[in-house]
Amino acid sequence: MRRWAWPFATAVVVVCGAALLVWQLGMRVPPVADTLPEVAAAGTHQIARGAYLARAGNCMACHTRRGGAPYAGGRQIETPFGAVFTSNLTPDPQTGLGAWSAADFWRAMHHGRARDGGLLLPVFPYTNYTQVTREDADALFAYLKSLPAVTQANPRHDLRWPYNSQWALAVWRALYFRPGSLEVQPAQSAAWNRGAYLVRGLGHCNACHAARNILGASGDALNLEGGQMPMQGWYAPSLLRADEAAVADWDIADVVQLLQTGVSARGSALGPMAEVVLHSTQYLTGEDLQAMAVYLRALPGATAGVAEPRPGPDRSPEAGARLYGRHCADCHGDKGEGFGTAYPALAGNRAVRMAHVANLVQVVLRGGFAPSTAGNPRPFGMPPFQMVLGDKEVAAVITHIRSAWGNQAGEVTELDVARLRGGAQR
Repeated sequence: MRRWAWPFATAVVVVCGAALLVWQLGMRVPPVADTLPEVAAAGTHQIARGAYLARAGNCMACHTRRGGAPYAGGRQIETPFGAVFTSNLTPDPQTGLGAWSAADFWRAMHHGRARDGGLLLPVFPYTNYTQVTREDADALFAYLKSLPAVTQANPRHDLRWPYNSQWALAVWRALYFRPGSLEVQPAQSAAWNRGAYLVRGLGHCNACHAARNILGASGDALNLEGGQMPMQGWYAPSLLRADEAAVADWDIADVVQLLQTGVSARGSALGPMAEVVLHSTQYLTGEDLQAMAVYLRALPGATAGVAEPRPGPDRSPEAGARLYGRHCADCHGDKGEGFGTAYPALAGNRAVRMAHVANLVQVVLRGGFAPSTAGNPRPFGMPPFQMVLGDKEVAAVITHIRSAWGNQAGEVTELDVARLRGGAQR
């Protein structure tokens, strides 16, 4: 390239970037009617509806810090770009939503914009919430306005440059976000459409069950292909792959039971998913749970059947077998057969055979606990072994489990365990 061309190209990039920023920051949001009087008039029915939707969206889990007042915000969420603190959703006029209108709240949900028009961080999953209907957004707002007001200022985000700038957000949104709504599919059943609304919109399932690119984007709400959960050390398995977490070959009753109680004959909810069941899905109606099950069983690309075995060790290392006999066999059986829903079978278990080993390592190190729910109030749990077993021993016992009783999965190394014990991402 000629010498004069470099400054010219740089100038073009700068001008285009400035134009993009001006467009995003100044882009006119269509006028939105303020329905606050209608919300107030709706009374207890509207508030109760909003409380239910808040459960469906698991709003309190993020917007409540440990030991803090419900919905008062302040919870720190670590991201690859720095720390983000969740906002106060109580109706306090200075630090919460007290000065907001229903139209302001709708703009946040649908357009990802703050009350002053600023661009919100996509840690708040407006990329999913944009599909929530205005009626449901108003019900949510009515419920939040009914909460006790808590004066608690929102901590300042601790994001690295340039991720703390509005122009970086403008670029991100131009690449990855368009406000939209979920279109009803006439060829599908009412249950399928309701399930799609819950899974893709308010339930924001792909906030976890999707891989993210270098800028933290996960694609559209149909992306449920699985991904490492940033900064958490857990892997959210694919809901499309039979060898991970697709439920195409499950009975609807088993899917409903898992979402309602945390355990079923086909699997258990552990780690972050156990928290979702604990705080959210156990409170949904049977009709909504069945709708979610219908949608999840019919996901595009979802396949039934058993995954093909992956190459693994020729035989189980003796050290791993001894460790299994000493620490695991009493609950999971000498041959990995398990015991009902209390202690999952390890033989033939697809969670054991997955290529991604993060969840296995986390369970062995930190324990595995299903949620305590109305349908399973006293769940059995697995104790943590991080103070009992070293990295080499954890690797050995997991490798044994992944290669015994017909399981044919790859070896887990000491380095794998060390990285996950230290919080590093794979």
